[in-house]
Amino acid sequence: MKQGKAIPVLLLLAALLGCTVWGCKKHKHAHDNRIPAAVHDLPQIKDSGELVVLTLYSSTTYFNYRGQEMGFQYELSQQFAQSLGVKLSIKVARSAKELIRQLKAGEGDLIAYNLPITKEQKDSLLYCGNEAITHQVLVQRSNGRTKPLKDVTELIGKEVYVKPWKYYERMVNLNQELGGGIHIRRVDNDSISLEDLIEDVSRGNIAYTVVDNDIAKLNKTYYPNLNIDLPVSFDQRASWAVRADCPQLAEAVNRWAAENSTSPAYTASMKRYFEISKSIPHSPILSLREGKISHYDELFKKYAKRIDWDWRLLASLAYTESNFDTTAVSWAGAEGLMQLMPRTAHAMGLPEGMEKNPEESIKAAVKYLELTARSFDNIPEEERINFTLASYNSGIGHVLDAMALAEKYGSNKYVWRDNVEKYILLKSNEEYFTDPVCKHGYFRGRETYNFVRDIMNRYEQYKKKIPE
Repeated sequence: MKQGKAIPVLLLLAALLGCTVWGCKKHKHAHDNRIPAAVHDLPQIKDSGELVVLTLYSSTTYFNYRGQEMGFQYELSQQFAQSLGVKLSIKVARSAKELIRQLKAGEGDLIAYNLPITKEQKDSLLYCGNEAITHQVLVQRSNGRTKPLKDVTELIGKEVYVKPWKYYERMVNLNQELGGGIHIRRVDNDSISLEDLIEDVSRGNIAYTVVDNDIAKLNKTYYPNLNIDLPVSFDQRASWAVRADCPQLAEAVNRWAAENSTSPAYTASMKRYFEISKSIPHSPILSLREGKISHYDELFKKYAKRIDWDWRLLASLAYTESNFDTTAVSWAGAEGLMQLMPRTAHAMGLPEGMEKNPEESIKAAVKYLELTARSFDNIPEEERINFTLASYNSGIGHVLDAMALAEKYGSNKYVWRDNVEKYILLKSNEEYFTDPVCKHGYFRGRETYNFVRDIMNRYEQYKKKIPE
């Protein structure tokens, strides 16, 4: 690739790895090694200027997407920290049990996760904030041809595919309650995640699976043909928690939660994760007869030269990102023709207020693509394009994790298709994203897997139909 203008090193790191320009978050904290003080309640937190929040990686709590921290519980934590006038620091645990241990050990101030409310913990924890009612639901198709099941008794004689532990146990118990007859298929394969089973239902590969209602609600924004209305378990109360010796912090959380539940920020977060559709409608080539892919072909031709790309490949990327809609804003906040995240756009020099300008968007995206490709200089050029596209979609950190997993499990970490792409898929599976070789946690890898394949397949079609 041709060399572009130098970009400040800190901004490059910020765009690629999801760091602030002041330094990367390692999810560690000055208090990590502290001996729990007799009191570390709200006054001490305000004095320190920092709220240490404990949480878990998941699609509904906390994850890194395109170099930016995201997640419903993360955004609520931000809102609470802002209400206190302190900085937010996130520390990620490996399990709910570890969350509780870390909180009791003074390694954090607040658990921001839907922690089940139990009698066993009430002596040592104060449950606080909005109380969530969680339960498991049946995920089934709603396609107009087959009426969705409306009662659990209708599961008799049906096949239900479930992951082990709580989902399998619940279906076994339900089967016993109904006197038998449900054909329970336990999916022990570690490479198949909850999201994979949900997608299989959407595609008609299987008829039913079972997941928690919040996970089901989020996934319905990706697959609108799902029906998630049938509960298959009893309700479980859940909420945030603090140590029992922090009553002032618990009171502040409760007061904030009551006031914040009607705020524009809370409403926006709810819509972002549980309501806004994550799918983009796509349209065909603008004019096959005239050899036009879009209204922006001349801009693609102009800027593709800067990175030695075929302009039709750059056009295919834009099509996948925005359907050539310069006003598009994604659920995650990415804007414009090339759907750059705000932090990345700023780091690439896109002027504020010009996010929807097609030329500025393409110019910034090309700069980002050039920068990203340099991180894969040790990969042959044909393969490098795949890794660059994957990083554009997910952020480079998740691609590096997938490469590390590929190497660990005997695949070629320098080949994307049928090698590294298999491991980006596994990053939504807890066993893999908590592997020591993974540094960037949970990620919905199905999107990146499809992203690269869609762009490259469409690029091949463009080459056949549109002259260079």
